[in-house]
Amino acid sequence: MVSVSFLLIIFFMLVGELSKPKVMEYDFSNREGCRFGECNKPDENRIMTILLDDNNKIVTYCGLLFDPIITPKEIEYGKNGIRKELLARKKTVLEYSAKLGKPSQGITVIIKPAKKSNYGNLVDILDEMKITGITSYAIIPEFTPDETKLLASN
Repeated sequence: MVSVSFLLIIFFMLVGELSKPKVMEYDFSNREGCRFGECNKPDENRIMTILLDDNNKIVTYCGLLFDPIITPKEIEYGKNGIRKELLARKKTVLEYSAKLGKPSQGITVIIKPAKKSNYGNLVDILDEMKITGITSYAIIPEFTPDETKLLASN
């Protein structure tokens, strides 16, 4: 009877430990010396946005759309298209971060699938993230009005 009660105690302790929520830590170490509103300002040199549209169409730009570092352009899927662009931009961002003395800060990719894009295109882009070794990316389903105009014009 005593051994059964010890097994139950161990079981409930294990279940309690495994059921704790897992939370990702966000690093605020690069925010020293923040002044009025500058703390949440993104480093547009590290941002690349990928817009997915119908008919296997990809439009990419770097930085912010109203003031892009690399102007929006249409790219193909595959190793000579989006993969080549991701690897080149990743290398550029790592060099930029190394000049600032923060070599561990790499590229951040924002993936925005349109309602007309198919699920396979999103999976292909996520595969490219894995192949190129980019670990900092986000999938955001909302488009800004400027991005909607951009997709309509291309």
